[in-house]
Amino acid sequence: MCAAHLPKEARPIIQISPHAKIVIAGQAPGAVANSSGIPFDDASGERLRQWLGVSHQQFYDETLFAILPMAFCYPGKGTSGDKPPIKACAQKWRATLLEHLTNVELTIVIGQYAQDYHFNDKQTVTERVRDWRNNSESLIALPHPSPRNNIWLKRHAWFELELLPEVKQRVARILASHNGIAR
Repeated sequence: MCAAHLPKEARPIIQISPHAKIVIAGQAPGAVANSSGIPFDDASGERLRQWLGVSHQQFYDETLFAILPMAFCYPGKGTSGDKPPIKACAQKWRATLLEHLTNVELTIVIGQYAQDYHFNDKQTVTERVRDWRNNSESLIALPHPSPRNNIWLKRHAWFELELLPEVKQRVARILASHNGIAR
């Protein structure tokens, strides 16, 4: 469907199971994920797993985590990072796939494109992330964990001091309740 708009062969990369407890709603696979076929198989993924307080094994357990980006294929390189996800992918697949995720307790929404879909507001990424206390217990916004966001992280120290402990706590509670598995 999107092949004509992609820089490389279409290679959809998602991780989904109807048993998943946590959804990682991201933007689109990056270049490294496109090569390996594994979502978040790069420095962003390492940082995201740190933020969540989970192991590599837990993160890639589809009964725990669904990884459902806005677009399933690498959109190509843009002027300052990757190009935006191709909208047609989310328009065609997102609602249908989310309907099958009936055991989700937490959706972690990463970056502007995913947040624009999941939040019914006109806020910026920073405003949504800062507003975490006013959101549902089952929905949380995070900035993209890319090393390109190091400046943002330095400017917003409250993120690591206030929000990340809460994120880790929510994730740990869900994982602990999943068949008695603790992190």
